[in-house]
Amino acid sequence: MLISVLGASGDVGLASVRALLSLGLDELRLGGRDAGKGARCLATLQQQWPTARLHWVTVDFNDAPAMAAFADGCDVLLNCAGPSWRMGDRCAQAALQARAHYVDAAGDVTLDPKLWLDRCAVLGAGLQPGLTGLLPRWLAQRDFTQVHRLHSYFGLRDQFTLVAADDFLQGATDGSSEPLAAWHNGRRSRALTRRRDVALPCFPGQVQVLPYLNHEGERLAMDLRLEVGQWFNVIIDGYVLKALDLAHSLPRAEATQRLRQASLLDLSAQAPFVTLLLQLDGQFDGQPITRSVVLGGSGNAALTGAMAAVTVTGVAQDEIPAGCHHAAQVLRPAISFERLQRTSAISALRVMDTPIERLLCAEEGSL
Repeated sequence: MLISVLGASGDVGLASVRALLSLGLDELRLGGRDAGKGARCLATLQQQWPTARLHWVTVDFNDAPAMAAFADGCDVLLNCAGPSWRMGDRCAQAALQARAHYVDAAGDVTLDPKLWLDRCAVLGAGLQPGLTGLLPRWLAQRDFTQVHRLHSYFGLRDQFTLVAADDFLQGATDGSSEPLAAWHNGRRSRALTRRRDVALPCFPGQVQVLPYLNHEGERLAMDLRLEVGQWFNVIIDGYVLKALDLAHSLPRAEATQRLRQASLLDLSAQAPFVTLLLQLDGQFDGQPITRSVVLGGSGNAALTGAMAAVTVTGVAQDEIPAGCHHAAQVLRPAISFERLQRTSAISALRVMDTPIERLLCAEEGSL
C-alpha cells in the first residue's frame, strides 16, 4: 500500500512518517516544498529504517498539476501541510482525482459527501481536533454504559511553528471555538468564566483555565448524550499567555510571529509537555461511577503525527467505511489506543476511579 505524505519534512509530517514506519506502513511517498530539507529528511529516515521504501517529491500545494501528480497512484493521501485554513480543500481534491483515500491531520474543511461514496475522507486526525475527542470516547467505551458529565482540561508547553501559530489563531477567530461556552443539554454561551491561579493535578504550579466549546466538543456531547460538558484550555502563566491576550489587536502576521517567539521563550530551560486530564461521571449497569484519566506526551508534533498515522492505519486496514468522517468519531477507540502506544508518542496513560479534585489532594499530600 502506497501512502503519500504531504508536508513530510515539517514537524508534524516527520512525526507522522516515523509513526507510520513504526506501525509497519513502509511504502511512503514524501512531499514538500523544500527539496534540500526533504533530502536530509529522507537520508535520516533511511538510516533508521533501511528496508523502508521511501522517496521524495518536491511539491507545492498551490500547484494543482503538481499535487495531482503527487497523489497519482497512491492508496492514501495524508495531509500534514499548512496552514490548513489557507489550503482549503486543495489536498482533498487531489485525492479525489487520484481516487485515493484522504486523511487530514488538522483540517476541518467542508467536503461534499456525494463525492466520497467509494472511498473515505477523515478530517481532524491530529491532537486537537482528534485525540482530544478520542480519549473520552475510549474511556466511555471502556468503563461506562452511560456518561452524564464530562470535564476536560488540555494544556501544553511546546513550540509553535509559524504554521501551527497561524492555524491556532485562526481557530480562535473563525467561530469553530466559542470562548466561555459549555454544554448544558445543548450549547450555552457565556456559561463559564476564565479563572486565574488555579491548582490542577498533573499541571505545574498555578495555571489559568480558559473555557471553550468547539465543534469537536459539541459532536462528542451529542454522541455520548451528555447532560453537562465543560472543556478548558490550561495556560501556564508566561509569554504565550501575554501573546494570546494581544493577538486580537494585531495584524495576523505579527500576531503569528509573536506567538511563535513567545512559545520559544516559555520553553527556555523548560521541558515540553502535553497533558490531557478528563473526568467522566455516569453509570455502569445502573450504578454511579466516576473515572478520571490523564494522558501525557512529550510534544504536540509527536502526538499529532501519531494520531494521523493511527488514522491512516485504520484506513489501510479497511476499518473505516466510505464517506466523510471526523477521526474521533470513526476510529475504533480500543485498537487505536493500542496503536498509539506502539508509536511511543504517549508517555503516560493512567485511569483512576476518583474525581479530579481528589487527585489534587493526593498530589498535595505526597509533597
